[in-house]
Amino acid sequence: MADLSVKLGQLELANPVMPASGTFGWGEEFEPYVDISRLGAIVPKSVTLEPREGNPPPRTAETPCGMLNSIGLQNPGLKTFLDKHMPRLRSYGVPVIVSIAGFAVDEYAQLARAFDSVEGVAAIEVNISCPNVDAGGIAFGTDPELVSQVLAGVRKATKLTVIAKLTPNVQNIAPAARAAEDSGADALTVANTLMAMAVDWRTRRPLLANVVGGLSGPALKPHALYLVREVSRAVDIPVIASGGIMSASDVLEFIVCGATAVQVGTANLVDPGTCGRLPQELEKLLDEAGIPHVRDMVGTLQT
Repeated sequence: MADLSVKLGQLELANPVMPASGTFGWGEEFEPYVDISRLGAIVPKSVTLEPREGNPPPRTAETPCGMLNSIGLQNPGLKTFLDKHMPRLRSYGVPVIVSIAGFAVDEYAQLARAFDSVEGVAAIEVNISCPNVDAGGIAFGTDPELVSQVLAGVRKATKLTVIAKLTPNVQNIAPAARAAEDSGADALTVANTLMAMAVDWRTRRPLLANVVGGLSGPALKPHALYLVREVSRAVDIPVIASGGIMSASDVLEFIVCGATAVQVGTANLVDPGTCGRLPQELEKLLDEAGIPHVRDMVGTLQT
């Protein structure tokens, strides 16, 4: 059988498949559909210092080959997450990659420091698609200097593996990727959702209350493949691919383009068992192709 194990910095995973933050709840919602202990890792919803109610509804809308969401980082805040959700996440026996989000540079460092010694936390994913309130609302991930400030602060605050989740909403993603690497990131997630909108021409109203949301799903996949290739060529640290993955073949396409691991998002909302079946399907494809280790496929795209 093919060996599916991969490594992200100091973090070792039994296989490269994990859910994308925000699409797998806190884990317990998917227990009836997935043996979570068989995932490479689990990534719960992003956590902020204080509780957030999120954006007003409607917060999701279906689009051709995808969906829009504008949840607004709804979460119970750091204290409740540690008290209520972390014990269950720890019990699954797989690496827990905690996603953190902030609205000022120091908030990220505070969160990283808080998780640094929490039992069961294996890594921190830094969601830098949030607006910086100190810089007039610009998203951290669109400015390489802000990326550097956030990642440097997080790196100083924790000994854990640090993963920077990049935004695709830039003209060139490579400068932000290099800034994250130079500031101490051990791996990069490529990428978050693409800003988009949908409207109803009959009512002349947007389908989301927030007007604009993030596009995800298969419609995003061709762009995500491009971004993964660009980032993997720009940095020397591992890349975690995210964007429209629905099948094991999709997983391997991203790996060939340079990804070491993948995150599955919208597919979890279409079929909640997706993350659970992908490792087995991936192993089967590799066995059929006579490939002994998934790592042998990383970055093997021929152009």
